[in-house]
Amino acid sequence: MTTQQPLPPHWRWFPEARFGMFIHWGPYAQYGRGEQVLFREHLDQNEYEQRACTWDPQGFDAVHWAQVAKDAGMKYAVLTTRHHDGYCLWDSKLTDYTSVQQAPKRDFVAEYVEAFRAAGLKVGLYYSLADWRIPAYWNGPSGDPDGWAAFREYVHGQVRELLSHYGKIDVIWFDGAWPQTAPEWHSAELVDMIRSLQPDILINNRLGVDDAAADVPGAAVPSTGRSRNLGDYGTPEHEIKAEDRLWESCQVTTWRLWGYTHGERWRPADVLLDMLVEAAGKGGNLLLNVGPDAAGRLPAEFEDRVAQLGAWLDVHGEAIYGVEAGDVCEFVTYGRQSRKGNNLYLIVRFWDNNGEVNLGGLATKVKRAVLLTTGEEVPFTQTEDHVLIHGLPLTPPTDLFPVIKLECDGPPQPRPWAKERLWQGDPRRMVAWAEARGRGVETIYD
Repeated sequence: MTTQQPLPPHWRWFPEARFGMFIHWGPYAQYGRGEQVLFREHLDQNEYEQRACTWDPQGFDAVHWAQVAKDAGMKYAVLTTRHHDGYCLWDSKLTDYTSVQQAPKRDFVAEYVEAFRAAGLKVGLYYSLADWRIPAYWNGPSGDPDGWAAFREYVHGQVRELLSHYGKIDVIWFDGAWPQTAPEWHSAELVDMIRSLQPDILINNRLGVDDAAADVPGAAVPSTGRSRNLGDYGTPEHEIKAEDRLWESCQVTTWRLWGYTHGERWRPADVLLDMLVEAAGKGGNLLLNVGPDAAGRLPAEFEDRVAQLGAWLDVHGEAIYGVEAGDVCEFVTYGRQSRKGNNLYLIVRFWDNNGEVNLGGLATKVKRAVLLTTGEEVPFTQTEDHVLIHGLPLTPPTDLFPVIKLECDGPPQPRPWAKERLWQGDPRRMVAWAEARGRGVETIYD
């Protein structure tokens, strides 16, 4: 794990989980062009609202959603209770633009929380600070002080509702702070309220910029909407980037869009698994998104792919759940690594069909090697610089990634030369290696 401080007990589930489901769903699914179609296509606000009020997703089945997530090996979920279009999936008393007061007459948040909790999954709620319908959101506090104050009170009030009426909530996932800062959102006060209502909750890092120096390196500070100081964990989006605290990469199962989209291309299962393996191997989580359709059904393409991931995790889950950042030594020519305690897991992306796998740079003594995919112990030879695992099947023992578990006599450690990867670290560490063949440019082969 990459966090610097010990975690309190009530947050330890998060790095143990490593895998969650992100659900972007609302009346925008009717358009089939993503979750931000209202803004991106500059649709007529009144027409969009009228269509939203008649939206009635009869196919919504939270129990089925939860079962799909559980079978996929996911340990938690985050549902968009209100996205940037302003439509609410719960019985908010602060507006009539809700699934309870409009056509469905159902509290989708309540159904979701009940079903996922019953399935043994942790429950997260996404809430967008933005509401594209409201002029004060666009004017901001300088352009409309009174309107902004009223809108901000509305936002805080809705967060209070969400965290007061559904029992214990494990994660609150904010978004949409742009273009205002944390002080303008009164985010610190919002966090205090959240802590008073849900002391054990995890809060993500998108409550508005509050400290430019601590924000995302290289990003344009006014546009990130990400706060280092108020959030409990980082949320790199569309990228897998390790942070020095709890973090979670949110990714789509399609090529780009989060909400349901007609004709979107789907990433294959091995690409999705590779994202999970990379995130876990770097000490983070993967929050993998699905956009249910307008009727509330999960796309068949999504169900198929995550079912493959679930089957893989049934066999190889110990290489993912609760693992630490595992880039111990050089293994990129074959795949990725994770580690847990005295075990090093070699997750083989590229099976070269020669019956051997070579690991360079492991200093710790290996006691036993197991092909986790089949459960069979496999022979190996260890020298000062290499572990050669042999006697492996010539063809891959799984359609996805085989995993070799190395049981070591202590926490896996690298040889001095292998602490840094190629093109990294102090280049002088490789001088002795090069000098072993001499100094000249002439061939020394005899």
